[in-house]
Amino acid sequence: MSPFTFHDLQCFDAVVRAGGFQAAAQALHRSHPAVFAAVGKLERQLGVQLLDRSGYRVRTTPAGSSFHRHAQSLLREMDVLRQHAAQLVAGEETDLHVVIGDLCPRTPALALLSSFFSSHPRTRLHLHFESVTGPSERLLDGKADLMLHGVDKGDARLEWLDLCKVRMLPVAAPGFLPFAVKRTIRPGDMRPFTQCVIRDSARHGAARDYYLVEGAHQCTAADHQMKKEVILQGLAWGHLPDFLIEEELVDGRLVSLAGRYLAGSTEALVAARRADRVHGPIGEALWTFLQTRAPLLQAPSSGAA
Repeated sequence: MSPFTFHDLQCFDAVVRAGGFQAAAQALHRSHPAVFAAVGKLERQLGVQLLDRSGYRVRTTPAGSSFHRHAQSLLREMDVLRQHAAQLVAGEETDLHVVIGDLCPRTPALALLSSFFSSHPRTRLHLHFESVTGPSERLLDGKADLMLHGVDKGDARLEWLDLCKVRMLPVAAPGFLPFAVKRTIRPGDMRPFTQCVIRDSARHGAARDYYLVEGAHQCTAADHQMKKEVILQGLAWGHLPDFLIEEELVDGRLVSLAGRYLAGSTEALVAARRADRVHGPIGEALWTFLQTRAPLLQAPSSGAA
């Protein structure tokens, strides 16, 4: 078997992904004949037919599918290596994108970011605010370098730093319910009453909802601050993060509905980033900074979101 080049693999991968030579050539900004020749050369060097060209759309043969699966890991490694080389040439990043999720106490989080970026004035911070699965989507789509939110710790694409715990409590305004608040309230008891939920800001994939009472009327809010106002005005009930409602629970403007059957939950707030990407010197410095300063987010009163 003759040796093949990375260029040949790129062309083959592009044809498989695009479903044709012309589309692959456009994606690679190369000519159709160049891509066609590269794939043909690869097949001759391997001594195996990788593509079935008999139909309207080009398809992989069984051998081609197997070869493509194995080639993808090499292509990803080469992409990481190119990114690293570019980073070495460029030096410090000129831009970093950080996405803050709806679980994050914003006041201390923004204070931490302000403290860090004031010491790195040559790197511009781009802040994004997302909710529910929106932060993870932005990070995994490559549109953010760092996320402050909850995370699926079983996702091998991510690495994380634990920051703090956030308790989500079911609450309502006094008098919202026509019966006495007891620890034995069940989700079914709340079905006749409007429940306020956060809109999932994810742009693709199925939206996810948490704490929903099946069959209950719902109203939606873009963030927890708006959701809090809706609940304070007696328009609905819902789950809110503990750091946002400490004062209202103490002074009686909100009452907790948490009990045996309507318990709420405790969520882990983390800083997360892609584990399969190369991070520049400022991104690494921010990661180290958060490791050392994370206790500031664990104070009993974390500030308003």
